[in-house]
Amino acid sequence: MTVLVTGGSGHLGANLIRRLVQEGERVVALERSGSDNRALDGLPIERVTGDLRDAEAMTRAMRGVRRVYHCAAKVSTTAGGEREIYDCNVIGTKNLLAAALEARVERVVVTSSFSAVGHTEGRPADERDLFYPFEEHMPYERSKAWVEHECLKAVTQGLDVVIATSCAILGPADFKPSRMGRVVKDFANGKMHAYIPGGFEFVSAHDIVQGHLLAMEKGKTGEKYIFSTRFVTVDELMVLLQDITGKKGPTLRLPPSVMAKIAVVSTFILSNFFPDVSQRFTPGAVRILGMARRADTGKAQRELGYRPTSIEEALKQAYEFFVEQGAIEGVTARPAAAPVPVPRAAAKVQSNGAVLS
Repeated sequence: MTVLVTGGSGHLGANLIRRLVQEGERVVALERSGSDNRALDGLPIERVTGDLRDAEAMTRAMRGVRRVYHCAAKVSTTAGGEREIYDCNVIGTKNLLAAALEARVERVVVTSSFSAVGHTEGRPADERDLFYPFEEHMPYERSKAWVEHECLKAVTQGLDVVIATSCAILGPADFKPSRMGRVVKDFANGKMHAYIPGGFEFVSAHDIVQGHLLAMEKGKTGEKYIFSTRFVTVDELMVLLQDITGKKGPTLRLPPSVMAKIAVVSTFILSNFFPDVSQRFTPGAVRILGMARRADTGKAQRELGYRPTSIEEALKQAYEFFVEQGAIEGVTARPAAAPVPVPRAAAKVQSNGAVLS
């Protein structure tokens, strides 16, 4: 059986493809020309070039494919770039699903985000909570809500689609790296000088991959499932990173109300005059941290047999990956060991959780 994975050079896609290869699947990875595709180098897979916004390219990519994992997305925590985010995420998903329907693909698992899940005061958010469009949202968050809408439209047309909702991912094979990967790198390199309190849901790379596999095998058509490992406060995250890296964390703990004002100014300056500079504290990121939303993975556990593992282990694996890549100053990578098979069964259940993907 041939499996197509979009977004294979991203954090989720890179881990998912490695797991599929371990499982003996024949994998085709869709890569975008001009993107950083190092995550795919050296893997025993077929690589095809195409852009989700090109409907004809999606038709070509779908030839001979029986199952699809759609992990690709344009991720952003800043305002602006709405057209590109919409075209990549919404129109791209529409094109992919239309091509899958035409090719009579057996099933498509589409990655969504916890940011497209609504919330009800007094309890963790779950799949029943509808996205409320009239609240303050970043363009990326809105686009993911519309991605889910396209999925449900495709279901009414006869395509078997399941939605896998991801939180902020932590773990290895983070080549680009992701937003949280940059946090780990900056902390380990002593480049994080301040932080703000708050918290959000995280999912380990192992768990979100396992969740996608479970959604493919056991998910119900048209349903969505939230996958998280657990909720982590930023204060706890700083302690965990200090223990793992052996480095002292930032001592400056900024009040969210102060940081929110600073973020507005800094984001305006960086976005307009230094667009290539990475932004950690954007207004959107500050808002999400302050909300401290929690997720309920009960549905995935009951219906799919999902079992969260360990955020501590995921953080450790993320750090070790960056060490191996030579991205941590003053730390030499140990000689590579023989690859350890990824366990099929997850470990002991911990608390429910989820985060911004």
